[in-house]
Amino acid sequence: MPQLSNNREIQQLGNLELLARQVVEGFITGLHQSPFHGFSVEFAEHRLYNSGESVKNVDWKLLARTDKMFVKQFEEETNLRSYLLLDTSSSMNYPEKGMSKLQFSVYAIASLMYLFKRQRDAFGLGLFSDKVDWLSRARSTSTHLYYLFAELERMYEHPKPNTQTDIAGVLHHIAEDIHQRSMIILFSDMLENGMDEQKSDALFAALQHLKHNKHEIIIFNVTDHKKELRFDFDNRPYHFVDLESGEELRVHPNEIKAGYLKSLRTWRGKLQLKCAQYHIDLIDADIHNGFGQVLKAYLVKRNKLM
Repeated sequence: MPQLSNNREIQQLGNLELLARQVVEGFITGLHQSPFHGFSVEFAEHRLYNSGESVKNVDWKLLARTDKMFVKQFEEETNLRSYLLLDTSSSMNYPEKGMSKLQFSVYAIASLMYLFKRQRDAFGLGLFSDKVDWLSRARSTSTHLYYLFAELERMYEHPKPNTQTDIAGVLHHIAEDIHQRSMIILFSDMLENGMDEQKSDALFAALQHLKHNKHEIIIFNVTDHKKELRFDFDNRPYHFVDLESGEELRVHPNEIKAGYLKSLRTWRGKLQLKCAQYHIDLIDADIHNGFGQVLKAYLVKRNKLM
Protein backbone atom coordinates (compact mmCIF):
# COMPACT_ATOMS: atom_id res chain seq x y z
CA MET A 1 0.00 0.00 0.00
CA PRO A 2 1.50 3.38 -0.95
CA GLN A 3 2.67 5.72 1.79
CA LEU A 4 0.80 8.99 2.18
CA SER A 5 3.22 11.74 1.30
CA ASN A 6 1.78 14.69 3.17
CA ASN A 7 -0.90 15.92 5.54
CA ARG A 8 -3.08 17.30 2.75
CA GLU A 9 -3.52 13.83 1.22
CA ILE A 10 -4.40 12.43 4.64
CA GLN A 11 -6.99 15.13 5.31
CA GLN A 12 -8.83 14.14 2.16
CA LEU A 13 -9.36 10.56 3.36
CA GLY A 14 -11.86 11.27 6.11
CA ASN A 15 -12.00 7.62 7.25
CA LEU A 16 -9.89 7.08 10.37
CA GLU A 17 -9.41 3.36 9.84
CA LEU A 18 -8.09 3.81 6.32
CA LEU A 19 -5.97 6.75 7.38
CA ALA A 20 -4.45 4.91 10.35
CA ARG A 21 -3.66 1.83 8.28
CA GLN A 22 -1.91 3.85 5.58
CA VAL A 23 0.09 5.90 8.10
CA VAL A 24 1.25 2.86 10.08
CA GLU A 25 2.01 0.61 7.12
CA GLY A 26 3.86 3.41 5.35
CA PHE A 27 5.85 4.09 8.51
CA ILE A 28 6.77 0.43 8.95
CA THR A 29 7.78 0.13 5.30
CA GLY A 30 10.03 3.14 5.77
CA LEU A 31 11.66 1.54 8.82
CA HIS A 32 12.36 -1.70 6.98
CA GLN A 33 13.92 0.22 4.08
CA SER A 34 16.16 2.28 6.37
CA PRO A 35 19.28 1.32 8.32
CA PHE A 36 17.39 2.03 11.56
CA HIS A 37 16.86 -1.10 13.65
CA GLY A 38 15.63 -2.03 17.11
CA PHE A 39 11.88 -1.48 16.84
CA SER A 40 9.45 -4.32 17.42
CA VAL A 41 7.49 -3.96 14.20
CA GLU A 42 7.15 -7.52 12.92
CA PHE A 43 3.93 -8.11 14.88
CA ALA A 44 4.41 -11.89 15.05
CA GLU A 45 1.46 -13.86 16.36
CA HIS A 46 3.75 -15.68 18.77
CA ARG A 47 5.70 -14.90 21.89
CA LEU A 48 8.51 -16.78 23.60
CA TYR A 49 7.44 -19.49 26.02
CA ASN A 50 7.90 -18.60 29.69
CA SER A 51 9.24 -21.38 31.88
CA GLY A 52 6.53 -22.93 34.06
CA GLU A 53 3.47 -21.87 32.07
CA SER A 54 1.03 -24.24 30.38
CA VAL A 55 2.25 -25.87 27.17
CA LYS A 56 -1.23 -26.14 25.62
CA ASN A 57 -0.62 -23.18 23.28
CA VAL A 58 2.96 -24.04 22.31
CA ASP A 59 3.47 -24.04 18.53
CA TRP A 60 5.16 -27.44 18.12
CA LYS A 61 5.71 -27.01 14.37
CA LEU A 62 7.58 -23.77 14.98
CA LEU A 63 9.61 -25.52 17.69
CA ALA A 64 10.67 -28.14 15.17
CA ARG A 65 11.79 -25.47 12.69
CA THR A 66 13.51 -23.07 15.08
CA ASP A 67 14.42 -25.22 18.10
CA LYS A 68 12.77 -22.54 20.25
CA MET A 69 9.48 -22.70 22.13
CA PHE A 70 6.88 -20.10 21.09
CA VAL A 71 3.34 -19.70 22.40
CA LYS A 72 0.48 -18.83 20.06
CA GLN A 73 -0.81 -15.45 21.15
CA PHE A 74 -4.51 -14.74 20.96
CA GLU A 75 -6.61 -11.59 20.49
CA GLU A 76 -7.35 -11.05 24.16
CA GLU A 77 -3.70 -11.22 25.24
CA THR A 78 -1.84 -7.99 25.79
CA ASN A 79 1.77 -6.94 26.23
CA LEU A 80 1.31 -3.35 27.33
CA ARG A 81 -1.58 -1.17 28.50
CA SER A 82 -1.83 2.43 27.25
CA TYR A 83 -4.28 5.28 27.67
CA LEU A 84 -4.34 8.05 25.09
CA LEU A 85 -5.53 11.37 26.52
CA LEU A 86 -6.64 14.05 24.07
CA ASP A 87 -6.95 17.74 24.97
CA THR A 88 -10.12 18.93 23.19
CA SER A 89 -10.08 22.51 24.51
CA SER A 90 -10.63 25.34 22.04
CA SER A 91 -6.94 26.27 21.73
CA MET A 92 -6.41 22.92 19.98
CA ASN A 93 -8.51 24.18 17.06
CA TYR A 94 -5.64 26.45 15.96
CA PRO A 95 -4.93 27.15 13.16
CA GLU A 96 -8.38 27.53 11.65
CA LYS A 97 -7.12 26.84 8.11
CA GLY A 98 -5.32 23.64 7.17
CA MET A 99 -4.28 21.02 9.72
CA SER A 100 -5.25 22.10 13.24
CA LYS A 101 -3.60 20.81 16.41
CA LEU A 102 -6.77 18.87 17.22
CA GLN A 103 -6.96 17.28 13.79
CA PHE A 104 -3.28 16.34 13.91
CA SER A 105 -3.77 14.78 17.35
CA VAL A 106 -6.86 12.82 16.26
CA TYR A 107 -4.99 11.36 13.29
CA ALA A 108 -1.89 10.61 15.38
CA ILE A 109 -3.99 8.88 18.06
CA ALA A 110 -5.87 6.83 15.45
CA SER A 111 -2.52 5.72 14.01
CA LEU A 112 -1.17 4.79 17.43
CA MET A 113 -4.31 2.77 18.22
CA TYR A 114 -3.95 0.89 14.94
CA LEU A 115 -0.33 0.18 15.87
CA PHE A 116 -1.38 -0.98 19.37
CA LYS A 117 -3.93 -3.36 17.85
CA ARG A 118 -1.32 -4.90 15.55
CA GLN A 119 1.04 -5.38 18.50
CA ARG A 120 -1.77 -6.81 20.67
CA ASP A 121 -1.32 -4.05 23.23
CA ALA A 122 -4.39 -2.92 25.17
CA PHE A 123 -5.40 0.71 24.71
CA GLY A 124 -7.97 3.13 26.06
CA LEU A 125 -8.97 6.67 25.11
CA GLY A 126 -9.71 9.72 27.23
CA LEU A 127 -11.16 13.04 26.00
CA PHE A 128 -10.83 16.10 28.22
CA SER A 129 -10.96 19.88 28.41
CA ASP A 130 -11.50 21.42 31.84
CA LYS A 131 -12.54 17.94 33.06
CA VAL A 132 -12.51 14.34 31.88
CA ASP A 133 -15.39 14.26 29.40
CA TRP A 134 -15.05 10.62 28.39
CA LEU A 135 -12.77 7.71 29.30
CA SER A 136 -12.84 4.16 27.97
CA ARG A 137 -11.35 1.00 29.39
CA ALA A 138 -8.23 -0.49 27.84
CA ARG A 139 -8.79 -3.43 25.51
CA SER A 140 -7.03 -4.90 22.48
CA THR A 141 -9.88 -6.18 20.29
CA SER A 142 -10.91 -5.05 16.81
CA THR A 143 -14.38 -4.13 18.10
CA HIS A 144 -12.78 -1.84 20.69
CA LEU A 145 -10.60 -0.20 18.02
CA TYR A 146 -13.62 0.63 15.84
CA TYR A 147 -15.54 1.89 18.87
CA LEU A 148 -12.76 4.35 19.72
CA PHE A 149 -12.44 5.44 16.10
CA ALA A 150 -16.15 6.30 16.18
CA GLU A 151 -15.72 8.31 19.40
CA LEU A 152 -12.84 10.28 17.89
CA GLU A 153 -14.86 11.06 14.78
CA ARG A 154 -17.90 12.08 16.83
CA MET A 155 -15.83 14.39 19.03
CA TYR A 156 -14.12 16.02 16.05
CA GLU A 157 -17.39 16.56 14.15
CA HIS A 158 -19.07 18.19 17.18
CA PRO A 159 -16.45 20.31 18.99
CA LYS A 160 -17.43 22.30 22.09
CA PRO A 161 -16.92 26.08 21.66
CA ASN A 162 -14.99 28.25 24.13
CA THR A 163 -13.75 25.39 26.27
CA GLN A 164 -10.74 25.88 28.52
CA THR A 165 -8.21 23.39 29.87
CA ASP A 166 -7.48 22.03 33.31
CA ILE A 167 -4.72 19.50 32.64
CA ALA A 168 -3.73 19.26 36.30
CA GLY A 169 -7.24 18.37 37.44
CA VAL A 170 -7.63 15.88 34.61
CA LEU A 171 -4.34 14.10 35.39
CA HIS A 172 -5.23 13.82 39.09
CA HIS A 173 -8.54 12.26 38.01
CA ILE A 174 -6.73 9.80 35.72
CA ALA A 175 -4.24 8.89 38.45
CA GLU A 176 -7.13 7.96 40.76
CA ASP A 177 -9.25 6.25 38.08
CA ILE A 178 -6.67 3.99 36.41
CA HIS A 179 -5.54 1.44 38.97
CA GLN A 180 -3.39 -0.84 36.80
CA ARG A 181 0.08 0.33 35.89
CA SER A 182 -0.17 1.81 32.38
CA MET A 183 1.45 4.07 29.85
CA ILE A 184 -0.28 7.46 29.83
CA ILE A 185 0.09 9.25 26.49
CA LEU A 186 -1.01 12.88 26.54
CA PHE A 187 -1.71 15.00 23.45
CA SER A 188 -1.94 18.71 24.28
CA ASP A 189 -0.47 22.06 23.29
CA MET A 190 0.47 22.52 26.99
CA LEU A 191 -0.18 26.26 26.71
CA GLU A 192 -2.62 26.61 29.60
CA ASN A 193 0.08 26.78 32.25
CA GLY A 194 2.73 28.86 30.55
CA MET A 195 2.13 32.26 32.08
CA ASP A 196 0.76 31.20 35.47
CA GLU A 197 3.12 29.89 38.16
CA GLN A 198 0.26 28.51 40.25
CA LYS A 199 -1.10 26.51 37.33
CA SER A 200 2.32 25.20 36.36
CA ASP A 201 2.96 24.04 39.93
CA ALA A 202 -0.42 22.28 39.89
CA LEU A 203 0.49 20.52 36.63
CA PHE A 204 3.82 19.33 38.01
CA ALA A 205 2.06 17.98 41.12
CA ALA A 206 -0.38 16.08 38.89
CA LEU A 207 2.45 14.57 36.84
CA GLN A 208 4.17 13.55 40.06
CA HIS A 209 0.89 11.91 41.17
CA LEU A 210 0.86 9.77 38.02
CA LYS A 211 4.49 8.77 38.49
CA HIS A 212 3.86 7.96 42.15
CA ASN A 213 1.18 5.51 40.96
CA LYS A 214 3.83 3.81 38.77
CA HIS A 215 2.50 4.98 35.40
CA GLU A 216 4.83 5.68 32.49
CA ILE A 217 4.13 9.00 30.76
CA ILE A 218 4.67 10.39 27.27
CA ILE A 219 3.63 13.98 26.55
CA PHE A 220 3.22 14.92 22.90
CA ASN A 221 3.43 18.71 23.01
CA VAL A 222 1.43 19.47 19.85
CA THR A 223 2.10 22.90 18.36
CA ASP A 224 2.41 24.90 15.17
CA HIS A 225 6.15 25.47 15.51
CA LYS A 226 6.31 28.34 13.04
CA LYS A 227 3.56 30.43 14.62
CA GLU A 228 3.48 29.33 18.27
CA LEU A 229 7.13 28.58 19.04
CA ARG A 230 8.91 30.99 16.70
CA PHE A 231 6.11 33.59 16.50
CA ASP A 232 6.86 33.92 12.80
CA PHE A 233 4.18 36.25 11.40
CA ASP A 234 4.18 38.59 8.43
CA ASN A 235 5.27 42.18 9.03
CA ARG A 236 1.78 43.69 9.39
CA PRO A 237 -0.84 44.29 12.12
CA TYR A 238 -2.87 41.27 13.31
CA HIS A 239 -6.09 40.66 15.16
CA PHE A 240 -5.34 37.89 17.69
CA VAL A 241 -8.21 36.03 19.40
CA ASP A 242 -7.82 33.68 22.37
CA LEU A 243 -9.81 30.62 21.27
CA GLU A 244 -10.56 29.60 24.86
CA SER A 245 -11.46 32.89 26.51
CA GLY A 246 -12.49 34.93 23.47
CA GLU A 247 -10.13 37.76 24.52
CA GLU A 248 -9.02 39.88 21.55
CA LEU A 249 -5.84 41.84 20.85
CA ARG A 250 -5.04 44.06 17.85
CA VAL A 251 -1.30 44.50 17.61
CA HIS A 252 1.74 44.33 15.35
CA PRO A 253 3.56 41.04 16.07
CA ASN A 254 6.95 42.77 16.33
CA GLU A 255 5.68 44.77 19.32
CA ILE A 256 5.07 41.70 21.47
CA LYS A 257 7.36 39.07 19.95
CA ALA A 258 10.30 39.48 22.34
CA GLY A 259 8.13 39.33 25.46
CA TYR A 260 6.12 36.38 24.14
CA LEU A 261 9.22 34.36 23.26
CA LYS A 262 10.83 35.10 26.62
CA SER A 263 7.77 33.89 28.53
CA LEU A 264 7.48 30.84 26.29
CA ARG A 265 11.15 29.90 26.77
CA THR A 266 10.75 30.21 30.54
CA TRP A 267 7.69 27.96 30.57
CA ARG A 268 9.13 25.34 28.23
CA GLY A 269 12.37 25.28 30.21
CA LYS A 270 10.46 24.58 33.43
CA LEU A 271 8.38 21.87 31.74
CA GLN A 272 11.46 20.18 30.24
CA LEU A 273 13.26 20.27 33.59
CA LYS A 274 10.35 18.71 35.49
CA CYS A 275 9.80 16.04 32.86
CA ALA A 276 13.49 15.11 33.02
CA GLN A 277 13.29 15.03 36.82
CA TYR A 278 10.23 12.72 36.76
CA HIS A 279 11.56 10.57 33.86
CA ILE A 280 8.72 11.64 31.58
CA ASP A 281 9.17 11.62 27.81
CA LEU A 282 8.36 15.11 26.48
CA ILE A 283 8.10 15.07 22.67
CA ASP A 284 7.71 18.17 20.51
CA ALA A 285 5.16 17.33 17.79
CA ASP A 286 5.00 19.88 15.01
CA ILE A 287 1.67 19.66 13.17
CA HIS A 288 3.50 20.29 9.88
CA ASN A 289 6.01 17.48 10.35
CA GLY A 290 3.95 14.32 9.78
CA PHE A 291 2.95 11.46 12.04
CA GLY A 292 6.15 9.43 11.86
CA GLN A 293 7.58 11.55 14.67
CA VAL A 294 4.79 10.31 16.98
CA LEU A 295 5.03 6.63 16.03
CA LYS A 296 8.82 6.61 16.33
CA ALA A 297 8.79 8.25 19.77
CA TYR A 298 6.24 5.72 21.02
CA LEU A 299 8.18 2.72 19.70
CA VAL A 300 11.38 3.98 21.30
CA LYS A 301 9.56 4.20 24.63
CA ARG A 302 7.85 0.83 24.23
CA ASN A 303 11.05 -1.01 23.40
CA LYS A 304 12.70 0.41 26.51
CA LEU A 305 9.90 -1.06 28.64
CA MET A 306 9.64 -4.51 27.04
